Amino acid sequence: MSQLFRMHPDTPQPRLIRHAVEILRKGGVIAYPTDSAYALGCCMGEKKALDRIRQIRQLGDKHNFSLICRDLSELATYAKVDNSLYRLLKAHTPGAYTFILNATTEVPRRLMHPKRRTIGLRVPDHAITQALLAELGEPLMSTSLILPGEEEPMNDCEDIRWRLEKQLDLIIDGGYCGLDPTTVISLTDAVPEVIREGVGDVEPFAY
Repeated sequence: MSQLFRMHPDTPQPRLIRHAVEILRKGGVIAYPTDSAYALGCCMGEKKALDRIRQIRQLGDKHNFSLICRDLSELATYAKVDNSLYRLLKAHTPGAYTFILNATTEVPRRLMHPKRRTIGLRVPDHAITQALLAELGEPLMSTSLILPGEEEPMNDCEDIRWRLEKQLDLIIDGGYCGLDPTTVISLTDAVPEVIREGVGDVEPFAY
């Protein structure tokens, strides 16, 4: 049975943030708001929690999860980035983008694309997500909350609770997020490639 925390979207209550992070650290799976849509998240080292997310979304082992980071300070730990690439990322974070980057050896194998050794990294521009990451002190493993057979992410917390109450440990209600996922940009080669158009503007990456 999941808990439901109603948080202010701009000034989330510190007590609730601390409680949410306690749930994550105990292996919990949460639904939380971002600057694009609601997402599912868990701690990086929690394989059972990751398997639960796969089950909820019916994902295969080739699905790319994203690491949700507070800022770019954690970037070098998980991705291979030179100076020019760093400047490009800095110009577009935080924001509604997921960047596909070449992964370092620090990235758990289960998070990488099994053949290409890449990882999705994201720095969201949302107060609740930022507060969670600051309290947690490490990235979240995450994926958009899109249920099997559906094309759009869920955005109504009452609906999320009704449909997923027994499969989640916590639902964070931060109000309406939107129905569009992030824009996905691959930066694994010299020229950026738009993999998916979403909330983020693709024009800066169009060649």
